[in-house]
Amino acid sequence: MSATPRPPFVSQSSSPDSPLASLRSRLSPEHNQDQPSEKQQRPLFHEYDEFGSLDTSRPHSSGPGSHYIRRSLLVDFNSATSHLSKGIPGKFALHPDPSQWGYDVSPRSIDEDDWLHKPNKNDNDCGSVFTQRGVTTLGCISLLLVILIGLFLGYPLATAILHKIQDNNGGYNMGGINATGQVMQTSFTLIDKDTPQDAYMKSSLVDGRAMQLVFSDEFEVEGRSFYPGDDPYWEAVDLYYWGTGDLEWYDPQQIQTKDGKLVIEFREQENHELRYMGGMMTTWNKFCFTGGYIEAKVQLPGESTTSGFWPAIWTMGNLGRAGYGATTDGLWPYSYEACDQGTLKNQSYLGEPDAQALRLGDSAYGYSLSYLPGQRLSSCTCPGEAHPGPVNLDGTFHARSAPEIDVFEAQKEGELQAGAVSQSCQFAPYNAYYSWDNATNLDFHQPEGTQRLNGFKGNVYQQAASVVSNTDELCYEKSAAPYHTVYGFQYKPGYESDNAYITWINNDKLAWTLHAGGMGPDPLARISERVIPQEPMYIIMNLGMSPKFSDIDPVMPLPATMSVDYVRVYQYPDQINYGCDPVDYPTTSYINRYIEAYTNPNLTTWSSLPEAAGYNQPFPKNRLIDTC
Repeated sequence: MSATPRPPFVSQSSSPDSPLASLRSRLSPEHNQDQPSEKQQRPLFHEYDEFGSLDTSRPHSSGPGSHYIRRSLLVDFNSATSHLSKGIPGKFALHPDPSQWGYDVSPRSIDEDDWLHKPNKNDNDCGSVFTQRGVTTLGCISLLLVILIGLFLGYPLATAILHKIQDNNGGYNMGGINATGQVMQTSFTLIDKDTPQDAYMKSSLVDGRAMQLVFSDEFEVEGRSFYPGDDPYWEAVDLYYWGTGDLEWYDPQQIQTKDGKLVIEFREQENHELRYMGGMMTTWNKFCFTGGYIEAKVQLPGESTTSGFWPAIWTMGNLGRAGYGATTDGLWPYSYEACDQGTLKNQSYLGEPDAQALRLGDSAYGYSLSYLPGQRLSSCTCPGEAHPGPVNLDGTFHARSAPEIDVFEAQKEGELQAGAVSQSCQFAPYNAYYSWDNATNLDFHQPEGTQRLNGFKGNVYQQAASVVSNTDELCYEKSAAPYHTVYGFQYKPGYESDNAYITWINNDKLAWTLHAGGMGPDPLARISERVIPQEPMYIIMNLGMSPKFSDIDPVMPLPATMSVDYVRVYQYPDQINYGCDPVDYPTTSYINRYIEAYTNPNLTTWSSLPEAAGYNQPFPKNRLIDTC
């Protein structure tokens, strides 16, 4: 609609030159007679187009809806009609009432050019509310609401319902009993709150430097249970340890805390068609450490003259779970990073070296050197194969394994005529004759005559760097005045070039040291140097019995117990490194990928068929013998 302002009110008394006088003269018959006929046909008023512009090309419409134009006329007819009526001929005179002009000026009249002011616009727009656009909009909003509700309500609820979390079923300390026995409420911190303050720092027995406590368990809380889920760091196993031909079934009920000690009991009681019951618990995949010092204060079972028990505290790389044979197959006891025939099955390539002809190996097996299946996760692994990593800068895999370092294994020692402990580290691949370089890479720290090299050097399943040392006669439960003594080891991972070593502790004193150079390359066996374990190591404590470990006395003092006062782990403040999934030696993703092998102790090998108790998984390809 035009925004042209109205002209000011025209006075009745106008001068000859006023606009009204001019208009009268133009409308007079005399004036009209002097004008060309074309001028006589031109209408007085013009329409404006819908954008407010004057449209002089069209005559003023007399159709319905044209009444709005008159609001934009150049003359205010309400005030000027009386002045014009006397001087305008009848055919040109306009009645003061617009309804008399021949136009529909009712409120419901419609001007096709004025969509904005159509009186029935709303009527035309009224229809079904279920339009396509409306349904689409509501659908999108509904979908968004469903997604938001599912994300912030449904997912947490599903997780809470489907994810099984072990609880204590109302049992605390001795106040309640669940299906697994006594349940305790324990600390979830790495350092036990019952650890004395003076034990938070310790001077290294190796170099005198201060070491910082990173993990401890004092076992002061009475009645703790170690069934799966009952403890944040320890878990007792429920299985038969077939790998070492044990005579007992490991049962979680054989382990508890009592009088401020952890007690593992060995007794004669039939279980799973076995004559005895013992106990084993570990921190597998819960607490691991790399480098540093571990110590345990222990009382051994029976008497120092008793032969047959197998009490032990030891450590293993987290990629192998003790008692779960499929996980250790091809990983234990490797501690090897080279890519050569030391990674291959039987430690040979195209029949070389001919261990049997050269008598390099185990006489009980025709002088074969190794029966190992090969290093499953070696640095020779082809790209794209299943491997926990990491990947080296050249694109090859970093070798991985499950090495073992023992804190101690107690035994009756015939040569030393006393109770003794063997303190060892297991290795693969093997030296010829299982003989490591102990001439310059072995240090004895205890008096002569109280320790010796272990007569067991290895067999087709492992090589051991091991020393047997006398232990305190009073640290046995059946001694006259029994007490606990300290065993442990401190180690630095790596190679000879890293000054790597392992030093064992017996009776709270230095026992012996293995230097990394002792496991150097062996040209006769065609292998490279082995490494002092660099894998994250977890802790294992067990009390069992096996004729493969020691002779068994006809009469054993049963039941017998191994008790542990505490377990503590220290590291140098500038070398803190604990956790089971470190960046440079990850384990979690691989374990989760093959979780069945890590949770089913009935799977004994990695690649055998299920009917042979195997996991039925292929060994990764080795680029020395396979096409990558």
